[in-house]
Amino acid sequence: MKMNRLGALALILVIGTLMACQAPKGDEGSVEVADTTAVEDVFEYYAEQFADVKILRYTIPGFEELDLRTKKLCYYLYEAAHSGREMIMDQNYKHNLAIRRTLENVILTYSGDKESDQYKAFEIYLKRIWFSNGIHHHYATKKMDPGFSSEYFAELVAGSDQVGFPVGEGQSVDQLVEQLTPVIFDPSVDAKRVNKDPNADPIAESANNFYDGVTLDQVKEFYAAMKVEGDETPISYGLNSQVVIGETGLEERVWKVGGMYTAAIEKVVYWLKLASGVTENADQKKALDLLIEYYETGDLKKFDEYCIAWVADTGSRVDVVNGFIEVYGDAIGYRGAYESVVSIKDLEATKRIKAISDEAQWFEDNSSIMDEHKKDTVVGISAKVITVVTESGDASPSTPIGINLPNANWIRSTYGSKSVNLGNIVYAYNQSKKSGGMLEEFAFSEEEIERTKKYAALAGDLHTDMHEVIGHASGKINEGIGSPKETLPGYSSCLEEARADLVALYYLLNPKLIEIGVMETTDVGKAEYDSYIRNGMMQQLVRLDLGDNLEEAHMRNRQLVASWAFEQGAKDTVIERVVKDGKTYFTIRDYDKLQVIFGELLKEIQRIKSEGDFEAGKNLVENYGVQVDKELHAEVLERFEKLNLAPYSGFINPILTPEMKDGEIVEIKVSHPESFSSQMLDYAKQYSFLPSYN
Repeated sequence: MKMNRLGALALILVIGTLMACQAPKGDEGSVEVADTTAVEDVFEYYAEQFADVKILRYTIPGFEELDLRTKKLCYYLYEAAHSGREMIMDQNYKHNLAIRRTLENVILTYSGDKESDQYKAFEIYLKRIWFSNGIHHHYATKKMDPGFSSEYFAELVAGSDQVGFPVGEGQSVDQLVEQLTPVIFDPSVDAKRVNKDPNADPIAESANNFYDGVTLDQVKEFYAAMKVEGDETPISYGLNSQVVIGETGLEERVWKVGGMYTAAIEKVVYWLKLASGVTENADQKKALDLLIEYYETGDLKKFDEYCIAWVADTGSRVDVVNGFIEVYGDAIGYRGAYESVVSIKDLEATKRIKAISDEAQWFEDNSSIMDEHKKDTVVGISAKVITVVTESGDASPSTPIGINLPNANWIRSTYGSKSVNLGNIVYAYNQSKKSGGMLEEFAFSEEEIERTKKYAALAGDLHTDMHEVIGHASGKINEGIGSPKETLPGYSSCLEEARADLVALYYLLNPKLIEIGVMETTDVGKAEYDSYIRNGMMQQLVRLDLGDNLEEAHMRNRQLVASWAFEQGAKDTVIERVVKDGKTYFTIRDYDKLQVIFGELLKEIQRIKSEGDFEAGKNLVENYGVQVDKELHAEVLERFEKLNLAPYSGFINPILTPEMKDGEIVEIKVSHPESFSSQMLDYAKQYSFLPSYN
């Protein structure tokens, strides 16, 4: 699972003028994390801002020092990553590819006035589609307002090269416009990519392309028939397929070579095979070969074999996530979105995260959860800080800052997991344009502001490290209880993210972190407590339109934790709601009591997960994580608007280009695109392998 790209808001919005993202020097024996991502001052991390989005750049420090074989490995995995990029757009919505290609043809060939307000609105809309991998907002999942009229859309198409439009067989360009107009402009058509309304059918009423013409009850029955009672190594049914109505009832269209998405997957496999030929060691080659076999067969048992081999490969410098991974985009948590992250290990910075993973058993033994829900033996947690080489699919342009995989509970329990902190991504966040007053606007006191400025970068790193390393890896499911996606449908992702956050929060005030040398003072933990409560109670609301409820799993998780803690500590004023000069603030009055409250909530959520207590889980999420205080929301939006900031950030990827001599690669060079638009148009030219409709 991934710590969401906005999961540590202190790294993006909350923090003020942050220092470089590294641990401070400590006493002898502490983990000193060097600034391995420093580059020349002339590098500009900030690229542009539009709508609610800020676009950044990142560098790949250390790439130049790699040997040619390793650079080739990175390059082949880079090409594999981007070869699959169109799959996420089609997964998100069946009309996305046709819409994107239509608008891209307009921006490339339109011969009319490009200075009008409507044309500028059109340009922003296309950028938002690129950023969100479709016409639904990447976080809120609701359909985005184009900002221009349907009549103007027809004018744009009429004034562009007619040959370049993605018309179907026997379809005219006018018919294409007629087909796409209600899809783009009618807010009632496919309004939500993921519908989490408890009163809705999350399958039939979600616009994503994971299902076609089926209902929740049908899907439940379909997969219940596949389940093998007592199986201790259950297959992740539905991870790599679309469910449709076939001749004999429900059937799966599997994403594999020769199946759905074959044109893109064949390209992915081509590059993975080249990568397999230049691997660093036998373990890495075994994992890649199993991934190739999985793509070629669509066999989910083969995917499990790959995950086990991937977890076992801890000696390689280069690593890759590639496949149908996270299930947040499916309202019932079955189908995996395509994503890829190619990386190299940051050897120096990994010392911090390794210090935590080395003590995983201690953290499990001393957790606040009930003894019967603790693992007797914590197995195989490998942890590292990585330098991202490139990202694609669901991981780009909006990116995680931490990842813990694989997601299958039985593999994690038996074979372990890998946890990573995306070091150069976090560094780029911190080096980009600063918060512009966000911290000063929402922090209650000068003490909070100064503590945040001093410690928030390290606090955010430690939160991410512990969320991924000891959070997702902790606890166990009671014997005979099914997978959380089966026992807690619709709520499992939110509850799991809350559980992992709470593990981190519970330990951030523990002197154990000082003992193992990853921080010097518990003020680091206090800084993260301050940021988390401000974010969960107020700041994340800047991402919502007034009147909306929380839909996204991580946003629900953060409000759930913060608002539950606020309510539980009300009697002792652990967290106080203060109005000063007409502005609302939430300030922590007793950090030690708040730590205890976090521990109690952690115990309850682990119990819910361990016992499969659906009603308790539903009540927690619906009562604390969904509803928004509209009066407070309006105030937050008004205060935020004055700061002229974008609530979301994402990245342009560096470009890897091979230098050739006599038909052989002799070097791989790194460069950076001129703009977000130039990269997206270049990707469209190089990696458009899928038909407009699958």
